[in-house]
Amino acid sequence: MNSLNTAAIYLIQTLGSLYLLIVLLRFLLQLVRADFYNPLSQFIVRKPLLMPLRRIIPGYGGLDFASLALGIAIQLVMLILIILLMGYALPNILLLVGWAAIGVLALFVKIFFFALIISVILSWVAQGSYNPAVILINQLCEPILAPIRKILPALGGLDLSPIFAFIAIRLFDMLVIANLAA
Repeated sequence: MNSLNTAAIYLIQTLGSLYLLIVLLRFLLQLVRADFYNPLSQFIVRKPLLMPLRRIIPGYGGLDFASLALGIAIQLVMLILIILLMGYALPNILLLVGWAAIGVLALFVKIFFFALIISVILSWVAQGSYNPAVILINQLCEPILAPIRKILPALGGLDLSPIFAFIAIRLFDMLVIANLAA
């Protein structure tokens, strides 16, 4: 594999992953019922490739499954391009679709993990901030933290729910995603 292929793989992974992140954030923001009037939400919502796909794949229950299908398609195209650039033969298409779905699921877990880290840091630095990014991060983390907060007693201003959320995310990553990828 020459340096041109390596550079192409780097570009595919970087640009494809950024676009995939935006598409999956769109799905997650609908899943957690985030404020779509937030300026960051408005940036994420306006995706040109998604509009034709929404005509084919309808939403259900307020969720846009076209964005989920687009995310899996982007991951699939990235996998195929990387495999071809590395000089390997393509495996069965069903296997590739399975790998793409696992990659999308793993990215969902990473999004929640890093959103929780950002939320914890912001709770120390910018508690009560009205910044659109802070509001969006809190809206993204709240469905994960709310059930844990119902179980854990309040400790006088100390919120331990992110610790248990990190444990749950890591266990999900170890038990589900690692076994699916194996």
